[in-house]
Amino acid sequence: MAAAGVATPAVADGVPVGVPLEGVETTTGLAVPRIATAVPLPVVGAPEAPRMHKGDMLPTPLLPAVPIATELGDTLVTSPLPNLLGRPETDGEGSVESPATTVRTRTPGAVVGSPLTMPDGSNSGLPNLTTPKLGLLAPEITGAPEALLGVGLPR
Repeated sequence: MAAAGVATPAVADGVPVGVPLEGVETTTGLAVPRIATAVPLPVVGAPEAPRMHKGDMLPTPLLPAVPIATELGDTLVTSPLPNLLGRPETDGEGSVESPATTVRTRTPGAVVGSPLTMPDGSNSGLPNLTTPKLGLLAPEITGAPEALLGVGLPR
């Protein structure tokens, strides 16, 4: 889920592609699967804007997370299934179909603290040394891909 105030990218459709396997079938003499799918086109959104906080010398996050979204297009793989029930007359066809779905991701980000404190009045206005803080923003991936398996017998 996107954090509040973070822009999410628009989603572009994929480019439909038929995978040409006819040459393999001609060369080997074997029936090969037919594959139709879509190449996803990732769309990059705007990174989260770093913000300054009172008492911090560096903005947070120093390395912002970048949202990326894509549409996983419809995919259909069909293949002949010879002798499905042990007899030539039961030749059939199997298929795996995956409907289109949207996948959203966010790249990892980093939060880094300064090794210096804010100016200190008790130290003649000079900053003190401190242990720097380091934090990582975890990457995210959100989507709901699914697949349908089908077996067709002759009638």
